[in-house]
Amino acid sequence: MTTEERLEKMEKKVKRNNRILLAFVLLAVIIIAAGTSYRKDDIEARSFKVVDHNGKTRATLDVDKDGPRLRLTDENGKTRAILVVDKYGPGLGLRDENGKQRVGLVVDKDGPGLRLFDQNRKARAWLDVHKDGPRLKLFDENGKSRAGMGVTRDGPGLIMFDENGKPVWWAP
Repeated sequence: MTTEERLEKMEKKVKRNNRILLAFVLLAVIIIAAGTSYRKDDIEARSFKVVDHNGKTRATLDVDKDGPRLRLTDENGKTRAILVVDKYGPGLGLRDENGKQRVGLVVDKDGPGLRLFDQNRKARAWLDVHKDGPRLKLFDENGKSRAGMGVTRDGPGLIMFDENGKPVWWAP
């Protein structure tokens, strides 16, 4: 499978997970709104929990010193998705069945970024859009940068590195 095919497959998975997360958020808002529709007062709490038909907590909305956080868990109680807003900006983390983060989506002061991690929590691909333009970085299994491409005001660029981080090919 080519790198482009892998990235396309990962992108489809991220989009599907984002749709699931949005559905959970909308469901939580509807449940909260339905429960308070007969009142005119605000409800204030530090935490809301949504439980499944077996009484297991499946979603938690809370606020701590860093900001609000929505956690979604699977049927085994493992956190699979986290949506946060903290001093750095909003972020979405998606985790695998072992609880390891595999996707990170952030918007910080430099711009939006997507991080893809392997099963060992090593960064394998970064896609960022900064003030100078978009860039893509690819990493090997040891977390070392092996390829990068970007587009700036000066035009597009592509660079490849060996296992020691030494540039071996670039264009232009």
